[in-house]
Amino acid sequence: MAPHGKMRGPVKPKSIRKTLLRLSGYMVKNTWLLLFVVLMVIVSAGASIAGTYFLKPLLNECILPLIGTSPTLAEFAPFLKMIAIMAVIYLCGVLSTFGYSRTMIYITNGTLNRIRKDLFNRLQDLPIRYFDTHTHGELMSRFSSDVDTIREALSQGMTQLISATLTAVGTFTMMVILSPLLTVLILLMLGVMFLVVKTIGKRSSAYYRAQQQAMGAANGYAEEAIEGMKVVKVFCHEEKVRKEYAEKNEALRDAATQANTFASIMMPIMGNLSYVNYALTAAAGALLVISGRMDLGTIASFLQFSRSFSQPITQISQQFNVVLHAIAGAERIFEVLDETPEEDEGYVTLVNTIEQLDGTITESEKHTGHWAWKHPHGDGTLTYTPLRGEVEFDDVTFGYEENKTVLHDIDIDAKPGEKIAFVGSTGAGKTTITNLINRFYDVPDGKIRYDGINIRKIKKDDLRKSLAMVLQDTHLFTGTVRDNIRYGKLDATDAEVEAAAKLANADGFIRHLPQGYDTMLSSDGTNLSQGQRQLLAIARAAIADPPVLILDEATSSIDTRTEKLIEKSMDRLMEGRTVFVIAHRLSTVRNADMILVLEHGQVIERGNHDELIAQHKKYYQLYTGQFELS
Repeated sequence: MAPHGKMRGPVKPKSIRKTLLRLSGYMVKNTWLLLFVVLMVIVSAGASIAGTYFLKPLLNECILPLIGTSPTLAEFAPFLKMIAIMAVIYLCGVLSTFGYSRTMIYITNGTLNRIRKDLFNRLQDLPIRYFDTHTHGELMSRFSSDVDTIREALSQGMTQLISATLTAVGTFTMMVILSPLLTVLILLMLGVMFLVVKTIGKRSSAYYRAQQQAMGAANGYAEEAIEGMKVVKVFCHEEKVRKEYAEKNEALRDAATQANTFASIMMPIMGNLSYVNYALTAAAGALLVISGRMDLGTIASFLQFSRSFSQPITQISQQFNVVLHAIAGAERIFEVLDETPEEDEGYVTLVNTIEQLDGTITESEKHTGHWAWKHPHGDGTLTYTPLRGEVEFDDVTFGYEENKTVLHDIDIDAKPGEKIAFVGSTGAGKTTITNLINRFYDVPDGKIRYDGINIRKIKKDDLRKSLAMVLQDTHLFTGTVRDNIRYGKLDATDAEVEAAAKLANADGFIRHLPQGYDTMLSSDGTNLSQGQRQLLAIARAAIADPPVLILDEATSSIDTRTEKLIEKSMDRLMEGRTVFVIAHRLSTVRNADMILVLEHGQVIERGNHDELIAQHKKYYQLYTGQFELS
């Protein structure tokens, strides 16, 4: 992007052939319907050509012989018969056009359904790192504007392009049959037309792709600005946001203007060239008729074919831009589909188990409430390790970017049921540690073990099933309060939902909502206070009943009074679980079994509250207010 949002130039289009072949792969699931469409397009084009050709016998055999005479009704019979035949031909063309148009709409919607589904499924498979580098608006534009361009091309553009091509070929064939000499003249003008299409189309396709990219950037910025409107207004940054959006909108305007300029001039140029072509053909044909080298019916039919011939050429040029626009959108969609999904080389799974009287563990297909790690070994044997919630970091070093380390040589040994607290300034690496436990990111150096098993060996779904997180930024889905709590355990009963809400001390305010647990939430729960949303997130974690619980500033949005009210409930929630707590309020970590003080990605102090206070170092300064967290 050049300064002031100006485009440096059009983005080079990628392989049109490859994209079309891939797009057609989504359509071959309707092979028989596509064959029907092709048949109907052929009938429609054939009807148009046949109807035009009938002008020759209609004039030569039915009209010219009657000129200057007083024809009887019987002499009019051939004329009426010819008109009836032409009417039937044109009716067949109309019906076939309706048939392929209606069928193509069905095929298009089915194709887009599969594309959207594949796109959404791919997003579920992509790693968190991908979403760190792509805005929500940019990704949403794939579902909206890019899919719409494909819809327009498939529902109308492709069939019109095929129909126009067949009509052009058929019309050209008939012109050669009627007058090879006049056809040469048409070919000369056709060469000029194709030169125009090639020149303009090449420039147009490049700018269409640039337009799609600029639209994704503008939409992404607008969505982020709208989501963060409170922050924008708090800091009085309205003018800054306006300026930055104006720059992105200007880039979109520039690309769209370029793309649509070339698309818009195509039709007038082709239209005027067709008029010139018609005039030259009519003049040449008149000379041939006057010289006796051509009859009137032939020239009339030929002129109509020449006029019809320019029309499909014009349609081809018009739909060519529509198809190019769709290809640009399809390429952007396929770029997401081609992204490398989150890798999972794990083979250790989480299974329900039954412990026998002799202490041996066996796997159960039924829900038993007892879990174990099913660990297959290279020699074909299986071992079952009970799920306890022991987490160990062994000399872990990590960075989000290469050569930019965030964590240095982290060692943690969290025993089952222990509460581990992380304390430190913003950017010290607290949240990064919890992200590594979930395997949102993999560590290049060191090892993380879960119940003695390297977490790289554990399948990610099974690993995350054994964990629950309460994040600082609570996200609630559109649905009822009950559904949002049940998100932590989809098969939970209503009684379990309400029990989890009581455990999180959310039951009281829920019952005061208009429909209680069946109250609909929308727009990320904006009809609730921030504290109430946080309580629902805690209830969601409670219903999952995991052995390991991660609380990332879980009570940051709850006032002190509410925090004290849920303290006992939180203690019950954490009882018997391994808990990792990130908190700015040091009062919430006093009873932790182990407190780790981090600074610049390193553990500089560790111990319980009393031990760290006695050391009179960083934690002591933080707790006594001599040093503030930021």
